[in-house]
Amino acid sequence: MAENRLEILAGALVLVAAAAFVAYAGQNTRISGTTGTYPLKASFRSVEGISTGSDVKLAGVKVGTIAAMTLNPTTYMADVVVNIDNSIQLPTDSAILISSEGLLGGNFVELVPGGMPDNLQPGGVIEDTQGAVSLVQLLLKFVGSKTDPLPTKTGP
Repeated sequence: MAENRLEILAGALVLVAAAAFVAYAGQNTRISGTTGTYPLKASFRSVEGISTGSDVKLAGVKVGTIAAMTLNPTTYMADVVVNIDNSIQLPTDSAILISSEGLLGGNFVELVPGGMPDNLQPGGVIEDTQGAVSLVQLLLKFVGSKTDPLPTKTGP
């Protein structure tokens, strides 16, 4: 009889822990209590390191996600649609760029608000974009660059 109570107590604790994990995950992914989003479009030269569902951040705070990414066959640029929280209104001269979380971190999309009085409308286009910078390419340029040797003194 005591063993049954102990098993029931252990099972209840497991269920409480599982419910806590589900509540935490729902809060961080905005499953519960979403306020709605609106789409904005942008074209990038390179979207390396991000994918559909990647975070869109403003001042380090998640304000949206990447909804779609397609290759434009005319411009050969990556056309991206981001869904932004309705509570965030961006000026028309805002910028969007792909940033890195550090040397070992992943990439995310960062919004930089502009200063114009007019705001982007749903479906609007962010013109000022900066694509991903490849860390490997930067290191190869640094390692492969030639430096001028120090002049040597010859003669007396």
